[in-house]
Amino acid sequence: MTIPAHSDHVVPWLLDSDPALRWQVERDIVGAPENAWHTTRARVAREGFGAQLLALQDADGQWAGGAYFPGDFDFDGPEAADGAGQPYTATTWSLNALREWGVDAAALTDTAQRLDANSRWEYDDLPYWGGEVDCCINAFTLANGVWLGVDVEANAQWFVDHRMADGGWNCEWESGSTRSSFHSTLNSLKGLLWHERATGGTEATRAARRAGEQYLLERRLMYRLSTGGVVRPWVAQFTSPLRWRYSVLNAAEYFRAASLHDGTAPDPRLAEAMLEIRRQQQPNGTWLQGQPLKGRTWFETDVAAGEPSKWLTLYGSRVLDWWDESDVKV
Repeated sequence: MTIPAHSDHVVPWLLDSDPALRWQVERDIVGAPENAWHTTRARVAREGFGAQLLALQDADGQWAGGAYFPGDFDFDGPEAADGAGQPYTATTWSLNALREWGVDAAALTDTAQRLDANSRWEYDDLPYWGGEVDCCINAFTLANGVWLGVDVEANAQWFVDHRMADGGWNCEWESGSTRSSFHSTLNSLKGLLWHERATGGTEATRAARRAGEQYLLERRLMYRLSTGGVVRPWVAQFTSPLRWRYSVLNAAEYFRAASLHDGTAPDPRLAEAMLEIRRQQQPNGTWLQGQPLKGRTWFETDVAAGEPSKWLTLYGSRVLDWWDESDVKV
């Protein structure tokens, strides 16, 4: 059984948080009435993290003057060197955060139109809502587009056309890669799920999502299909914010959301990933922050490495609750 996340000390600790996190605790951990968590969710655009980030938006609709990188980013400078880290202040990362925090699209007045007029990708100066060649970037654009009411059907079809023979995706496809990536596949699946929840998807995009899920499930979220070994240490390294990086916790978050959308039980092939998530739960019911990804940020939204993380505790608690409540037989 899961160490209870609903204990007397963990729940108040989780609830004493920014509205972006609190409404999800109310909905997924406490089981509060819908009107209660909706009221908290509506606060995200007016206070805390959401309000801070909305206030940093440029007049042209962007953040930090760029689509995926800040406008002042020097691709030949020290910030671009190995180990310096991807900046997380530009438009796409800011939209990702606002969407994931639950901000109502109505709070981003004319943002979609302003980005259409003013924002171009750093790759080939392509128009923002058309996406580019990187599947992770296109997945973020797909999710943000349907959230803001943009017609991104061509972007959704892009994932059908660029899925690899093994079922998933790889951002390095343009460089000749023919094998899927855990990171790229998970991010692609998230984008397709956002699209499907908003529009219903198409027969082709739904089939692509199912195939991508099978890619990860066949590998039990952790292992190489060829050797059976753990694919990389990062599969068990949990950090918040999740950003682009794969972990079994990040993947389990996706499979929980997809299961709730599809009305299906958890797949038994998730069992070993769930054991790893459970293994990392502390005796007091929390999960500890790993080493966050390096890179420029607007402000901090979680704790330093080694400290109990409310975000990771939310994610870990709700995926284990979902798993345990299903009574999956393995």
